[in-house]
Amino acid sequence: MTFPVTEHTVKTARHTTGYLACGAKDAPLIVFVHGWPELSLSWRHQLPAFAALGFRCIAPDMRGYGRSSTYARHEDFAQEEIVADMVELLAALGRDRAVWVGHDWGSPVVWNMAAHHPEKVVGVASLCVPYLPTGFTLETVVPLVDRSIYPEAKFPAGQWDYQFFYEESFDKACASFDANPRNVVKALFRKGDPSRVGKPAPTSMVRMAGGWFGGGACPDLPRDPDVLTEADVEAYAAALTRNGFFGPDSWYMNHKANAAYSKRAKNDGRLAMPVLFLHGAYDTTCETMTSKLAEPMRRHCADLTEGIVQSGHWMAQEQPVAVNAALAKWLATKLAGYWS
Repeated sequence: MTFPVTEHTVKTARHTTGYLACGAKDAPLIVFVHGWPELSLSWRHQLPAFAALGFRCIAPDMRGYGRSSTYARHEDFAQEEIVADMVELLAALGRDRAVWVGHDWGSPVVWNMAAHHPEKVVGVASLCVPYLPTGFTLETVVPLVDRSIYPEAKFPAGQWDYQFFYEESFDKACASFDANPRNVVKALFRKGDPSRVGKPAPTSMVRMAGGWFGGGACPDLPRDPDVLTEADVEAYAAALTRNGFFGPDSWYMNHKANAAYSKRAKNDGRLAMPVLFLHGAYDTTCETMTSKLAEPMRRHCADLTEGIVQSGHWMAQEQPVAVNAALAKWLATKLAGYWS
């Protein structure tokens, strides 16, 4: 049976969340949480597939994106606020619990749901970004850098250099993206390149270069048809043009607040529910295949399943069949009681 993907909105006194929905209204719930600089649209290959398998699938536009509220202060994009948006969304859906699936900055959101609201999480899955119990912060990730690829003298922050650029030159970072969002979308959303594995990621040289694109506007590159259609490019570009990059980029400006929030997690940050982590074999920024980035997750998850997808960072869009198969297998084996 095929289900249409429909648009909805939840408005509360504190926030508005636009979201996509697919599947029978009373079916078990999966919430798909996108990252930077994406949209609910990023889950276009997952929503109908899991609706057909018997789930109610929800993909929100996250705070600062698409049809959801955006704000004028960096602190309004701290993880604690974003998790509160998801708690409100769940309540508005009339549900107590869900399976939460995240990617990129959506991953810390679903990890924080699991750590702070375990009663609302049946299971949690993440693409590319592993669970970091002390928070997805520079203080946490820089010590886990693979120094065989990033010698400290040349790459003090390793592949996380670009996050320091936001802190030091926020307005310049935003301006380079806002100058041409359509070109940014085409430049960023590209399939993984196996030949770049084991070499420094472009994100490690942003400060050295004076900005993401050498400090200027993004060059006009051809669209990668293995990741995006022309219609996808237009949808992303329209949303990012309308809202601007202040909100999306502000997610990077709350390391201290996010670390403090992680300290208040339940069970000392240990996760008891079933967890799935999918490694991107060719993701050079969230590199988890050879570095120590995934080790804290292995120590803090009681029921962890790991899989590898032969993709770059935009896994759900580049390799949807492999991602859907891995998610479905995990749901069938670890959450059979939830899957009616």
